[in-house]
Amino acid sequence: MKSIAISGSPRENVGKRDAKELRYQGLVPAVLYGGPTQTHFAVSAADLRAVVYTPVVHFIDLEVAGVKSQAIIKDIQFHPLTEQIIHVDFLLLDEKKPITIEIPVKLTGTSPGVKVGGKLVQKLRKLRIKALPKDHLDAIEVSIESLEVGKSVKVSDIKLDNLIITNAIEDTIVSVTTSRALRQAEQEAASGKK
Repeated sequence: MKSIAISGSPRENVGKRDAKELRYQGLVPAVLYGGPTQTHFAVSAADLRAVVYTPVVHFIDLEVAGVKSQAIIKDIQFHPLTEQIIHVDFLLLDEKKPITIEIPVKLTGTSPGVKVGGKLVQKLRKLRIKALPKDHLDAIEVSIESLEVGKSVKVSDIKLDNLIITNAIEDTIVSVTTSRALRQAEQEAASGKK
């Protein structure tokens, strides 16, 4: 799993007025929890862009007042109109405790069903994975090499070592459906045989 380093500065005051002032300065109020105490701090909004506006999941090497820790982003609050990040919750990682993270799904190969005119439909772009931090992956690869028209890959078809998928096992990840063009071609072929 990739890591990104972010440094923060401790917050003396925790309140609405202080948070508003921080945002005005281009900073985002944040909290790190999961340890013995919560740590309130502020991070640069620019530093968060590389972590927030990407489909890739990152561990964060966080440094606040000289104290280094590894964390993940657990929750982000956005302004309803401007989409500006207004608050971030970080969760401290413990190598002995499993964590649940949404990991992107990466499709690999070429589907024979698509080659004959079927339509590829990806229903899940991320899977919820529970594992120890050291076992987490950057992406879950799903092969579509054997997907014919009308076939699908479900969560139950994915087997991963040391990882537990917490999505419902009957959920469809990707399928190949009959496209309008393929349906029309099949109807024309059927009417030509008569």
